[in-house]
Amino acid sequence: MTQSLTAKFGLGQIVRHREESFRGLVVDVDAVYAGPASEPGPDHRDQPFYRVLAMGEDTGFLVYAAEAVLEPDPDIAPMNADDCARWFTIDKAGHHAPRAQPIH
Repeated sequence: MTQSLTAKFGLGQIVRHREESFRGLVVDVDAVYAGPASEPGPDHRDQPFYRVLAMGEDTGFLVYAAEAVLEPDPDIAPMNADDCARWFTIDKAGHHAPRAQPIH
C-alpha cells in the first residue's frame, strides 16, 4: 500500500525556518526528498520538501528544506506586485520562479 502525502504549505506561502531563523517564500514542492542521490540527505526523507526563496538584506537564496523544520509566518504581509517583479520571472500562466532559476 502506498502512502499519500499532502503538503502543508503551498506555492507562494511565506514560511519561517524553525532552526535557521530565516523567512522565505515557497517556490516549489516535492512530495518526498528529491535532492541529489550522491549527497547525504536527511534522515526523514518521507515528508514533503520545499524549495524556499529565502529573503536576505539585498539578495535572495534558494534553500531546500523539510516540512518538519518550516512553520507558517503570519507576521509577514504577502508580496506586492513590485516585490514579485523584483524576485521572480512570471510566465503567461502566472507561474513564478526565482530569477536565478528557469520556470519548468
